[in-house]
Amino acid sequence: MNKTKDAYSWQQIQQSLVLRIYKMRSLRFSLLFVLVVSASGFAGAQTQVKVLSLPEVIEIAKRQSPDALAAQHRFRSSYWQYRNYKAGLMPMLTLDGTLPSLSRSIEKITTPEGDFFYERNLANYTAALSLSKNIGLTGGQIFLNSDLQRIDLFSDSTVTSYLSSPLNIGIRQPLFNYNPFRWARRVEPMRYNEAERRYIEDVEQVSISAVNLFFSLLDAQIRQNIQQINLANNDTLYQIARGRFNIGTIAENELLQIELSLLNARAAVESASLDVEMKMFSLKSFLRLPEDVSLQLIAPSAPAAPVIDAQLAVNEGRENRSDALAFERRMIVAESGVNKAKAENRFNANLYAVYGLTQSSSDLSTVYKNPQDQQRLVLGIQVPILDWGLTRGKIKLAESDRELERTAVQQEMIDFDQEIFLKVMQFNMQRGQLEIAAKSDTVAVKRYEVTKQRYLIGKIGIIDLNLAQTEKDNAQQGYIASLSSYWRSFYELRKLTLFDFIEGRRILFNFNDIPDVE
Repeated sequence: MNKTKDAYSWQQIQQSLVLRIYKMRSLRFSLLFVLVVSASGFAGAQTQVKVLSLPEVIEIAKRQSPDALAAQHRFRSSYWQYRNYKAGLMPMLTLDGTLPSLSRSIEKITTPEGDFFYERNLANYTAALSLSKNIGLTGGQIFLNSDLQRIDLFSDSTVTSYLSSPLNIGIRQPLFNYNPFRWARRVEPMRYNEAERRYIEDVEQVSISAVNLFFSLLDAQIRQNIQQINLANNDTLYQIARGRFNIGTIAENELLQIELSLLNARAAVESASLDVEMKMFSLKSFLRLPEDVSLQLIAPSAPAAPVIDAQLAVNEGRENRSDALAFERRMIVAESGVNKAKAENRFNANLYAVYGLTQSSSDLSTVYKNPQDQQRLVLGIQVPILDWGLTRGKIKLAESDRELERTAVQQEMIDFDQEIFLKVMQFNMQRGQLEIAAKSDTVAVKRYEVTKQRYLIGKIGIIDLNLAQTEKDNAQQGYIASLSSYWRSFYELRKLTLFDFIEGRRILFNFNDIPDVE
Protein backbone atom coordinates (compact mmCIF):
# COMPACT_ATOMS: atom_id res chain seq x y z
CA MET A 1 0.00 0.00 0.00
CA ASN A 2 2.81 2.41 0.88
CA LYS A 3 4.72 1.39 -2.26
CA THR A 4 1.69 2.23 -4.37
CA LYS A 5 1.26 5.53 -2.61
CA ASP A 6 4.94 6.38 -3.11
CA ALA A 7 4.66 5.54 -6.82
CA TYR A 8 1.60 7.73 -7.08
CA SER A 9 3.44 10.61 -5.32
CA TRP A 10 6.43 10.20 -7.66
CA GLN A 11 4.07 10.39 -10.67
CA GLN A 12 2.58 13.63 -9.34
CA ILE A 13 6.06 15.09 -8.83
CA GLN A 14 7.01 14.09 -12.38
CA GLN A 15 3.87 15.66 -13.89
CA SER A 16 4.46 18.84 -11.90
CA LEU A 17 8.04 18.96 -13.09
CA VAL A 18 6.99 18.50 -16.71
CA LEU A 19 4.44 21.32 -16.48
CA ARG A 20 7.02 23.65 -14.93
CA ILE A 21 9.50 22.88 -17.69
CA TYR A 22 6.78 23.53 -20.30
CA LYS A 23 5.89 26.88 -18.70
CA MET A 24 9.54 27.86 -18.59
CA ARG A 25 9.94 27.00 -22.27
CA SER A 26 6.81 28.96 -23.11
CA LEU A 27 8.17 31.95 -21.20
CA ARG A 28 11.46 31.67 -23.07
CA PHE A 29 9.73 31.69 -26.43
CA SER A 30 7.52 34.58 -25.34
CA LEU A 31 10.66 36.58 -24.57
CA LEU A 32 12.10 35.52 -27.92
CA PHE A 33 8.94 36.73 -29.66
CA VAL A 34 9.23 40.11 -27.92
CA LEU A 35 12.83 40.39 -29.09
CA VAL A 36 11.81 39.54 -32.65
CA VAL A 37 9.04 42.16 -32.59
CA SER A 38 11.51 44.72 -31.20
CA ALA A 39 13.99 43.86 -33.92
CA SER A 40 11.22 44.20 -36.48
CA GLY A 41 10.40 47.63 -35.09
CA PHE A 42 14.05 48.64 -35.42
CA ALA A 43 14.13 47.32 -38.96
CA GLY A 44 10.94 49.28 -39.61
CA ALA A 45 13.17 52.33 -40.02
CA GLN A 46 14.36 50.60 -43.18
CA THR A 47 11.24 48.57 -44.13
CA GLN A 48 7.73 49.94 -43.76
CA VAL A 49 5.13 47.42 -42.58
CA LYS A 50 1.76 48.03 -44.22
CA VAL A 51 -1.29 46.31 -42.73
CA LEU A 52 -3.98 45.72 -45.36
CA SER A 53 -7.47 44.26 -45.34
CA LEU A 54 -9.12 42.65 -48.35
CA PRO A 55 -11.28 45.71 -49.25
CA GLU A 56 -8.17 47.92 -49.12
CA VAL A 57 -6.25 45.57 -51.42
CA ILE A 58 -9.16 45.54 -53.88
CA GLU A 59 -9.40 49.35 -53.89
CA ILE A 60 -5.66 49.74 -54.50
CA ALA A 61 -5.86 47.18 -57.31
CA LYS A 62 -8.78 49.01 -58.96
CA ARG A 63 -6.86 52.28 -58.79
CA GLN A 64 -3.33 51.42 -59.88
CA SER A 65 -2.85 47.77 -60.84
CA PRO A 66 -1.61 47.04 -64.39
CA ASP A 67 -4.85 45.21 -65.19
CA ALA A 68 -6.93 48.22 -64.12
CA LEU A 69 -4.84 50.60 -66.23
CA ALA A 70 -5.10 48.25 -69.23
CA ALA A 71 -8.90 48.20 -68.80
CA GLN A 72 -8.95 52.00 -68.84
CA HIS A 73 -6.90 52.13 -72.03
CA ARG A 74 -9.19 49.59 -73.72
CA PHE A 75 -12.23 51.66 -72.83
CA ARG A 76 -10.57 54.86 -74.10
CA SER A 77 -10.01 53.14 -77.45
CA SER A 78 -13.68 52.18 -77.67
CA TYR A 79 -14.72 55.65 -76.53
CA TRP A 80 -12.76 57.43 -79.25
CA GLN A 81 -13.96 54.92 -81.84
CA TYR A 82 -17.52 55.89 -80.95
CA ARG A 83 -16.63 59.58 -80.99
CA ASN A 84 -15.16 59.16 -84.47
CA TYR A 85 -18.39 57.51 -85.62
CA LYS A 86 -20.48 60.40 -84.29
CA ALA A 87 -18.08 62.97 -85.78
CA GLY A 88 -18.48 61.30 -89.18
CA LEU A 89 -22.20 62.17 -89.10
CA MET A 90 -21.55 65.88 -88.49
CA PRO A 91 -20.98 68.50 -91.21
CA MET A 92 -17.33 68.68 -92.31
CA LEU A 93 -15.74 71.96 -93.42
CA THR A 94 -12.54 71.66 -95.47
CA LEU A 95 -10.20 74.03 -97.28
CA ASP A 96 -8.24 72.79 -100.30
CA GLY A 97 -5.59 74.75 -102.15
CA THR A 98 -2.88 74.52 -104.80
CA LEU A 99 -0.20 77.19 -104.45
CA PRO A 100 0.93 76.81 -107.21
CA SER A 101 0.99 74.08 -109.88
CA LEU A 102 3.70 74.87 -112.45
CA SER A 103 3.73 73.20 -115.86
CA ARG A 104 6.10 73.58 -118.84
CA SER A 105 5.56 70.95 -121.52
CA ILE A 106 4.70 70.17 -125.14
CA GLU A 107 1.27 68.65 -125.47
CA LYS A 108 -0.97 67.48 -128.29
CA ILE A 109 -4.18 69.42 -128.85
CA THR A 110 -7.02 68.59 -131.20
CA THR A 111 -8.82 71.23 -133.29
CA PRO A 112 -11.28 71.03 -136.22
CA GLU A 113 -8.30 71.45 -138.52
CA GLY A 114 -6.44 68.51 -136.97
CA ASP A 115 -3.95 67.64 -134.22
CA PHE A 116 -1.14 69.96 -133.30
CA PHE A 117 1.69 70.00 -130.77
CA TYR A 118 1.61 73.05 -128.59
CA GLU A 119 4.11 74.31 -126.05
CA ARG A 120 2.52 75.17 -122.72
CA ASN A 121 4.11 77.21 -119.95
CA LEU A 122 1.72 78.11 -117.14
CA ALA A 123 1.07 78.31 -113.41
CA ASN A 124 -2.24 77.22 -111.87
CA TYR A 125 -3.52 78.37 -108.47
CA THR A 126 -6.70 77.06 -106.80
CA ALA A 127 -8.50 77.56 -103.51
CA ALA A 128 -11.74 75.81 -102.52
CA LEU A 129 -13.89 75.83 -99.39
CA SER A 130 -16.42 73.01 -99.05
CA LEU A 131 -19.04 71.98 -96.50
CA SER A 132 -20.33 68.38 -96.68
CA LYS A 133 -22.73 66.27 -94.65
CA ASN A 134 -23.36 62.52 -94.82
CA ILE A 135 -27.03 61.50 -94.93
CA GLY A 136 -27.41 58.52 -92.63
CA LEU A 137 -30.94 57.71 -93.74
CA THR A 138 -30.16 57.37 -97.46
CA GLY A 139 -26.40 56.76 -97.45
CA GLY A 140 -25.74 59.80 -99.66
CA GLN A 141 -23.97 63.12 -99.20
CA ILE A 142 -24.94 66.76 -99.71
CA PHE A 143 -22.34 69.48 -100.15
CA LEU A 144 -21.78 73.19 -100.59
CA ASN A 145 -18.57 74.59 -102.05
CA SER A 146 -16.99 77.74 -103.34
CA ASP A 147 -13.74 77.94 -105.29
CA LEU A 148 -11.47 80.32 -107.16
CA GLN A 149 -8.88 79.46 -109.85
CA ARG A 150 -6.14 81.53 -111.42
CA ILE A 151 -4.03 80.68 -114.46
CA ASP A 152 -0.87 82.54 -115.53
CA LEU A 153 0.31 81.89 -119.12
CA PHE A 154 3.99 82.65 -119.61
CA SER A 155 5.12 83.69 -123.10
CA ASP A 156 6.45 87.00 -124.42
CA SER A 157 4.02 88.61 -121.96
CA THR A 158 2.19 87.10 -119.01
CA VAL A 159 -1.55 86.56 -119.44
CA THR A 160 -3.62 86.10 -116.28
CA SER A 161 -7.22 84.83 -116.05
CA TYR A 162 -9.58 83.92 -113.21
CA LEU A 163 -12.45 81.47 -112.83
CA SER A 164 -14.79 81.69 -109.85
CA SER A 165 -17.60 79.51 -108.56
CA PRO A 166 -19.14 81.57 -105.76
CA LEU A 167 -21.60 78.87 -104.72
CA ASN A 168 -22.31 75.29 -105.73
CA ILE A 169 -24.81 72.99 -104.07
CA GLY A 170 -24.96 69.31 -104.91
CA ILE A 171 -25.76 65.79 -103.87
CA ARG A 172 -24.16 62.38 -104.30
CA GLN A 173 -26.70 59.64 -103.80
CA PRO A 174 -26.49 55.88 -104.41
CA LEU A 175 -30.03 54.76 -105.20
CA PHE A 176 -30.01 51.02 -104.62
CA ASN A 177 -26.61 50.41 -103.07
CA TYR A 178 -25.70 49.11 -99.63
CA ASN A 179 -26.12 51.85 -96.99
CA PRO A 180 -23.36 51.47 -94.36
CA PHE A 181 -24.62 54.47 -92.36
CA ARG A 182 -28.00 52.83 -91.64
CA TRP A 183 -26.37 49.71 -90.22
CA ALA A 184 -23.69 51.67 -88.34
CA ARG A 185 -26.43 53.69 -86.64
CA ARG A 186 -27.68 50.44 -85.10
CA VAL A 187 -24.33 48.78 -84.42
CA GLU A 188 -22.05 51.54 -83.12
CA PRO A 189 -24.15 52.60 -80.08
CA MET A 190 -24.43 48.94 -79.10
CA ARG A 191 -20.69 48.52 -79.49
CA TYR A 192 -20.09 51.50 -77.19
CA ASN A 193 -22.54 50.15 -74.58
CA GLU A 194 -20.65 46.87 -74.75
CA ALA A 195 -17.44 48.75 -74.02
CA GLU A 196 -18.99 50.31 -70.91
CA ARG A 197 -20.16 46.95 -69.62
CA ARG A 198 -16.90 45.27 -70.55
CA TYR A 199 -15.01 47.87 -68.54
CA ILE A 200 -17.12 47.04 -65.47
CA GLU A 201 -16.39 43.35 -66.06
CA ASP A 202 -12.67 44.11 -66.35
CA VAL A 203 -12.81 45.96 -63.02
CA GLU A 204 -14.53 42.97 -61.43
CA GLN A 205 -11.81 40.74 -62.90
CA VAL A 206 -9.26 43.00 -61.21
CA SER A 207 -11.09 42.32 -57.94
CA ILE A 208 -10.93 38.57 -58.61
CA SER A 209 -7.19 38.75 -59.27
CA ALA A 210 -6.71 40.82 -56.12
CA VAL A 211 -8.69 38.26 -54.09
CA ASN A 212 -6.57 35.40 -55.44
CA LEU A 213 -3.28 37.14 -54.66
CA PHE A 214 -4.53 38.35 -51.27
CA PHE A 215 -5.51 34.88 -50.10
CA SER A 216 -2.40 33.36 -51.62
CA LEU A 217 -0.24 35.60 -49.42
CA LEU A 218 -2.59 35.28 -46.44
CA ASP A 219 -2.42 31.50 -46.65
CA ALA A 220 1.38 31.65 -46.85
CA GLN A 221 1.58 33.97 -43.81
CA ILE A 222 -0.75 31.72 -41.83
CA ARG A 223 1.28 28.68 -42.80
CA GLN A 224 4.40 30.51 -41.68
CA ASN A 225 2.76 31.39 -38.37
CA ILE A 226 1.63 27.78 -37.90
CA GLN A 227 5.10 26.47 -38.62
CA GLN A 228 6.68 28.94 -36.18
CA ILE A 229 4.26 27.90 -33.44
CA ASN A 230 4.87 24.25 -34.25
CA LEU A 231 8.61 24.85 -34.07
CA ALA A 232 8.27 26.41 -30.62
CA ASN A 233 6.05 23.58 -29.43
CA ASN A 234 8.32 20.89 -30.87
CA ASP A 235 11.36 22.50 -29.29
CA THR A 236 9.61 22.56 -25.90
CA LEU A 237 8.45 18.97 -26.28
CA TYR A 238 11.96 17.91 -27.27
CA GLN A 239 13.44 19.45 -24.10
CA ILE A 240 10.77 17.77 -21.98
CA ALA A 241 11.36 14.45 -23.78
CA ARG A 242 15.09 14.66 -23.09
CA GLY A 243 14.32 15.09 -19.38
CA ARG A 244 11.98 12.11 -19.46
CA PHE A 245 14.53 10.03 -21.35
CA ASN A 246 17.22 10.84 -18.79
CA ILE A 247 15.02 9.57 -15.97
CA GLY A 248 14.00 6.53 -18.04
CA THR A 249 10.27 7.21 -18.46
CA ILE A 250 10.35 7.12 -22.32
CA ALA A 251 12.25 5.03 -24.81
CA GLU A 252 14.98 6.33 -27.12
CA ASN A 253 12.74 5.67 -30.14
CA GLU A 254 10.18 8.23 -28.90
CA LEU A 255 12.93 10.77 -28.22
CA LEU A 256 14.26 10.32 -31.75
CA GLN A 257 10.76 10.71 -33.14
CA ILE A 258 10.34 14.02 -31.31
CA GLU A 259 13.78 15.20 -32.49
CA LEU A 260 12.84 14.33 -36.07
CA SER A 261 9.65 16.36 -35.69
CA LEU A 262 11.76 19.28 -34.44
CA LEU A 263 14.07 19.11 -37.47
CA ASN A 264 11.11 18.89 -39.81
CA ALA A 265 9.55 21.92 -38.10
CA ARG A 266 12.74 23.96 -38.64
CA ALA A 267 12.78 23.04 -42.32
CA ALA A 268 9.07 23.87 -42.62
CA VAL A 269 9.65 27.35 -41.12
CA GLU A 270 12.37 28.12 -43.68
CA SER A 271 10.21 26.85 -46.55
CA ALA A 272 7.20 28.84 -45.31
CA SER A 273 9.29 32.02 -45.00
CA LEU A 274 10.48 31.70 -48.59
CA ASP A 275 6.92 31.09 -49.78
CA VAL A 276 5.78 34.25 -47.96
CA GLU A 277 8.44 36.32 -49.70
CA MET A 278 7.45 34.98 -53.12
CA LYS A 279 3.72 35.55 -52.58
CA MET A 280 4.35 39.02 -51.15
CA PHE A 281 6.41 39.97 -54.19
CA SER A 282 3.55 38.88 -56.50
CA LEU A 283 0.97 40.93 -54.59
CA LYS A 284 3.18 44.03 -54.34
CA SER A 285 3.94 43.80 -58.05
CA PHE A 286 0.22 43.61 -58.86
CA LEU A 287 -0.56 46.57 -56.58
CA ARG A 288 2.54 48.46 -57.78
CA LEU A 289 3.75 49.08 -54.22
CA PRO A 290 7.34 50.06 -53.35
CA GLU A 291 9.87 47.31 -52.72
CA ASP A 292 10.66 48.55 -49.21
CA VAL A 293 7.07 47.88 -48.05
CA SER A 294 6.31 44.70 -46.13
CA LEU A 295 2.67 43.58 -46.14
CA GLN A 296 0.77 42.13 -43.22
CA LEU A 297 -2.72 40.96 -44.16
CA ILE A 298 -5.85 40.83 -42.04
CA ALA A 299 -8.04 37.77 -42.53
CA PRO A 300 -11.51 38.92 -43.67
CA SER A 301 -14.87 37.60 -42.64
CA ALA A 302 -17.36 36.15 -45.11
CA PRO A 303 -19.27 38.70 -47.25
CA ALA A 304 -22.74 39.41 -45.91
CA ALA A 305 -24.41 38.24 -49.12
CA PRO A 306 -27.82 36.57 -48.91
CA VAL A 307 -28.70 33.23 -50.44
CA ILE A 308 -28.87 34.08 -54.14
CA ASP A 309 -31.80 33.15 -56.33
CA ALA A 310 -30.52 31.48 -59.50
CA GLN A 311 -33.26 32.87 -61.75
CA LEU A 312 -32.63 36.41 -60.50
CA ALA A 313 -28.92 36.03 -61.29
CA VAL A 314 -29.65 34.68 -64.79
CA ASN A 315 -32.08 37.52 -65.54
CA GLU A 316 -29.61 40.16 -64.34
CA GLY A 317 -26.86 38.56 -66.41
CA ARG A 318 -29.00 38.65 -69.55
CA GLU A 319 -29.86 42.27 -68.89
CA ASN A 320 -26.47 43.63 -67.82
CA ARG A 321 -23.55 41.72 -69.27
CA SER A 322 -21.67 42.82 -72.37
CA ASP A 323 -21.97 39.34 -73.90
CA ALA A 324 -25.77 39.58 -73.80
CA LEU A 325 -25.59 42.82 -75.81
CA ALA A 326 -22.94 41.33 -78.10
CA PHE A 327 -25.30 38.48 -79.06
CA GLU A 328 -27.78 40.97 -80.50
CA ARG A 329 -25.07 43.04 -82.19
CA ARG A 330 -23.53 40.00 -83.86
CA MET A 331 -26.89 39.07 -85.40
CA ILE A 332 -27.33 42.61 -86.73
CA VAL A 333 -23.84 42.51 -88.26
CA ALA A 334 -24.61 39.14 -89.87
CA GLU A 335 -27.87 40.52 -91.28
CA SER A 336 -26.03 43.55 -92.68
CA GLY A 337 -23.64 41.20 -94.46
CA VAL A 338 -26.57 39.58 -96.25
CA ASN A 339 -27.98 42.97 -97.14
CA LYS A 340 -24.60 44.09 -98.52
CA ALA A 341 -24.22 40.96 -100.65
CA LYS A 342 -27.67 41.49 -102.18
CA ALA A 343 -27.29 45.24 -102.74
CA GLU A 344 -23.79 45.28 -104.23
CA ASN A 345 -24.27 42.46 -106.73
CA ARG A 346 -27.51 43.46 -108.43
CA PHE A 347 -28.88 46.53 -110.22
CA ASN A 348 -27.15 49.68 -108.92
CA ALA A 349 -27.59 53.38 -109.75
CA ASN A 350 -25.77 56.51 -108.58
CA LEU A 351 -27.06 60.07 -108.83
CA TYR A 352 -24.78 63.12 -108.92
CA ALA A 353 -26.37 66.57 -109.25
CA VAL A 354 -24.86 70.07 -108.89
CA TYR A 355 -26.32 73.54 -109.30
CA GLY A 356 -24.23 76.67 -108.90
CA LEU A 357 -22.84 79.94 -110.26
CA THR A 358 -19.64 80.66 -112.20
CA GLN A 359 -17.79 83.53 -113.88
CA SER A 360 -14.44 84.11 -115.55
CA SER A 361 -12.43 87.29 -115.98
CA SER A 362 -8.95 88.56 -116.52
CA ASP A 363 -9.31 90.82 -113.50
CA LEU A 364 -9.82 89.62 -109.95
CA SER A 365 -12.07 92.60 -109.12
CA THR A 366 -14.68 91.60 -111.72
CA VAL A 367 -14.55 87.79 -111.49
CA TYR A 368 -17.50 87.74 -109.06
CA LYS A 369 -19.70 90.21 -111.04
CA ASN A 370 -22.77 88.95 -112.90
CA PRO A 371 -22.07 85.23 -112.40
CA GLN A 372 -23.74 82.74 -114.74
CA ASP A 373 -25.57 79.68 -113.51
CA GLN A 374 -24.30 76.17 -114.18
CA GLN A 375 -25.90 72.75 -113.77
CA ARG A 376 -24.64 69.24 -113.89
CA LEU A 377 -26.60 65.99 -113.60
CA VAL A 378 -25.11 62.51 -113.83
CA LEU A 379 -27.09 59.28 -113.41
CA GLY A 380 -24.98 56.17 -113.65
CA ILE A 381 -26.31 52.63 -113.63
CA GLN A 382 -24.74 49.22 -113.39
CA VAL A 383 -26.63 46.09 -114.44
CA PRO A 384 -24.96 42.66 -114.17
CA ILE A 385 -25.96 40.60 -117.22
CA LEU A 386 -23.76 37.53 -117.10
CA ASP A 387 -21.67 36.67 -114.04
CA TRP A 388 -21.81 32.85 -114.10
CA GLY A 389 -23.56 32.66 -110.73
CA LEU A 390 -21.10 34.95 -108.90
CA THR A 391 -23.86 37.16 -107.47
CA ARG A 392 -25.97 34.23 -106.32
CA GLY A 393 -22.92 32.59 -104.77
CA LYS A 394 -22.02 35.70 -102.73
CA ILE A 395 -25.58 35.99 -101.45
CA LYS A 396 -25.72 32.30 -100.46
CA LEU A 397 -22.34 32.63 -98.72
CA ALA A 398 -23.57 35.62 -96.72
CA GLU A 399 -26.77 33.79 -95.77
CA SER A 400 -24.76 30.74 -94.69
CA ASP A 401 -22.54 32.94 -92.51
CA ARG A 402 -25.65 34.47 -90.94
CA GLU A 403 -27.12 31.06 -90.06
CA LEU A 404 -23.76 29.92 -88.70
CA GLU A 405 -23.60 33.01 -86.50
CA ARG A 406 -27.19 32.44 -85.32
CA THR A 407 -26.35 28.86 -84.30
CA ALA A 408 -23.23 29.99 -82.46
CA VAL A 409 -25.14 32.75 -80.63
CA GLN A 410 -27.91 30.38 -79.57
CA GLN A 411 -25.40 27.91 -78.14
CA GLU A 412 -23.46 30.65 -76.37
CA MET A 413 -26.68 31.94 -74.82
CA ILE A 414 -27.37 28.48 -73.40
CA ASP A 415 -23.82 28.25 -72.05
CA PHE A 416 -24.18 31.80 -70.73
CA ASP A 417 -27.22 30.92 -68.62
CA GLN A 418 -25.73 27.64 -67.46
CA GLU A 419 -22.50 29.29 -66.34
CA ILE A 420 -24.41 31.74 -64.15
CA PHE A 421 -26.70 29.01 -62.77
CA LEU A 422 -23.78 26.77 -61.79
CA LYS A 423 -21.88 29.65 -60.23
CA VAL A 424 -24.93 30.50 -58.08
CA MET A 425 -25.21 26.89 -56.96
CA GLN A 426 -21.51 26.82 -56.12
CA PHE A 427 -21.71 30.07 -54.17
CA ASN A 428 -24.72 29.00 -52.12
CA MET A 429 -23.07 25.65 -51.37
CA GLN A 430 -19.84 27.32 -50.25
CA ARG A 431 -21.74 29.20 -47.57
CA GLY A 432 -22.39 25.89 -45.80
CA GLN A 433 -18.86 24.67 -46.55
CA LEU A 434 -17.43 27.80 -44.93
CA GLU A 435 -19.47 27.29 -41.77
CA ILE A 436 -18.28 23.68 -41.55
CA ALA A 437 -14.65 24.75 -42.10
CA ALA A 438 -14.90 27.39 -39.35
CA LYS A 439 -16.36 24.88 -36.92
CA SER A 440 -13.72 22.30 -37.86
CA ASP A 441 -10.96 24.84 -37.23
CA THR A 442 -12.32 25.62 -33.74
CA VAL A 443 -12.72 21.94 -32.85
CA ALA A 444 -9.26 21.01 -34.18
CA VAL A 445 -7.55 23.74 -32.15
CA LYS A 446 -9.37 22.71 -28.97
CA ARG A 447 -8.57 19.03 -29.61
CA TYR A 448 -4.89 19.82 -30.09
CA GLU A 449 -4.72 21.76 -26.81
CA VAL A 450 -6.38 18.89 -24.93
CA THR A 451 -4.09 16.33 -26.61
CA LYS A 452 -1.00 18.38 -25.82
CA GLN A 453 -1.94 18.62 -22.14
CA ARG A 454 -2.57 14.89 -22.02
CA TYR A 455 0.81 14.24 -23.60
CA LEU A 456 2.56 16.48 -21.08
CA ILE A 457 1.20 14.44 -18.20
CA GLY A 458 2.07 11.19 -19.95
CA LYS A 459 -1.42 9.96 -20.78
CA ILE A 460 -0.81 9.54 -24.56
CA GLY A 461 2.13 9.06 -26.91
CA ILE A 462 3.82 11.30 -29.47
CA ILE A 463 1.96 9.74 -32.42
CA ASP A 464 -1.39 10.94 -31.11
CA LEU A 465 0.06 14.41 -30.51
CA ASN A 466 1.51 14.62 -34.03
CA LEU A 467 -1.82 13.52 -35.48
CA ALA A 468 -3.70 16.19 -33.52
CA GLN A 469 -1.18 18.84 -34.65
CA THR A 470 -1.55 17.82 -38.31
CA GLU A 471 -5.34 17.94 -38.07
CA LYS A 472 -5.15 21.38 -36.43
CA ASP A 473 -2.91 22.73 -39.18
CA ASN A 474 -5.05 21.22 -41.93
CA ALA A 475 -8.25 22.58 -40.39
CA GLN A 476 -6.87 26.12 -40.18
CA GLN A 477 -5.56 26.01 -43.74
CA GLY A 478 -8.84 24.45 -44.88
CA TYR A 479 -10.79 27.35 -43.38
CA ILE A 480 -8.64 29.89 -45.24
CA ALA A 481 -9.04 27.92 -48.47
CA SER A 482 -12.81 27.80 -48.00
CA LEU A 483 -12.91 31.53 -47.24
CA SER A 484 -10.84 32.22 -50.35
CA SER A 485 -13.20 30.17 -52.53
CA TYR A 486 -16.20 31.96 -51.04
CA TRP A 487 -14.84 35.44 -51.80
CA ARG A 488 -13.63 34.43 -55.25
CA SER A 489 -17.05 32.98 -56.14
CA PHE A 490 -18.70 36.16 -54.84
CA TYR A 491 -16.72 38.40 -57.20
CA GLU A 492 -16.99 35.94 -60.09
CA LEU A 493 -20.76 36.09 -59.71
CA ARG A 494 -20.62 39.89 -59.67
CA LYS A 495 -18.66 39.81 -62.92
CA LEU A 496 -21.07 37.36 -64.58
CA THR A 497 -24.17 39.39 -63.67
CA LEU A 498 -22.89 42.96 -63.06
CA PHE A 499 -25.14 42.93 -60.02
CA ASP A 500 -24.28 43.72 -56.39
CA PHE A 501 -26.12 41.10 -54.36
CA ILE A 502 -25.25 42.78 -51.05
CA GLU A 503 -26.66 46.18 -52.02
CA GLY A 504 -29.37 44.62 -54.22
CA ARG A 505 -28.65 46.88 -57.22
CA ARG A 506 -26.96 46.82 -60.59
CA ILE A 507 -23.32 47.83 -60.95
CA LEU A 508 -23.42 50.93 -63.15
CA PHE A 509 -20.70 52.46 -65.29
CA ASN A 510 -19.19 55.65 -63.88
CA PHE A 511 -17.52 57.83 -66.51
CA ASN A 512 -15.54 59.64 -63.78
CA ASP A 513 -13.60 56.41 -63.12
CA ILE A 514 -11.81 56.89 -66.47
CA PRO A 515 -9.18 59.65 -66.22
CA ASP A 516 -8.03 61.75 -69.19
CA VAL A 517 -11.22 61.26 -71.22
CA GLU A 518 -12.97 64.38 -72.46
